[in-house]
Amino acid sequence: MSTDQNKALVQNFEELINSRNLETALTLFSPDYVDHTPAIGLPSGIEGVRAFHSMMFAAFPDRRVTSSEMIAEGDKVVHRLRGELTHKGAFMGMPPTGKHITWSCIDIWRIANGKFVEHWVEADMLGMMQQLGVLPSMATH
Repeated sequence: MSTDQNKALVQNFEELINSRNLETALTLFSPDYVDHTPAIGLPSGIEGVRAFHSMMFAAFPDRRVTSSEMIAEGDKVVHRLRGELTHKGAFMGMPPTGKHITWSCIDIWRIANGKFVEHWVEADMLGMMQQLGVLPSMATH
């Protein structure tokens, strides 16, 4: 596949997740897919993807992500994105706070034969937890 086709696959996944069409989104993954940075306690395969997004939909029902940047080379796509969400359901043991937050992450996807086969992510979990009030924010001067 070309780098443009790989970027289109990532864009399609983002659109399917934003529309809460998880089952169709999961068809974009290879059966031997591996997530190298799964959320704590989740498996690294497709079932981990299902569990993660199901948890996020329940905790943040208005979650919407938008692309900030996408770069592709060879079989990899780097995708920087930003999410806006409101904490309306339990999340990682935390009761809902009702707080509206922004969140950012950088995904790296490896694609083979038109399917996601590997994934790495760097997410701003510190910023998310500070906005939710779980961790104190840094003092600004």
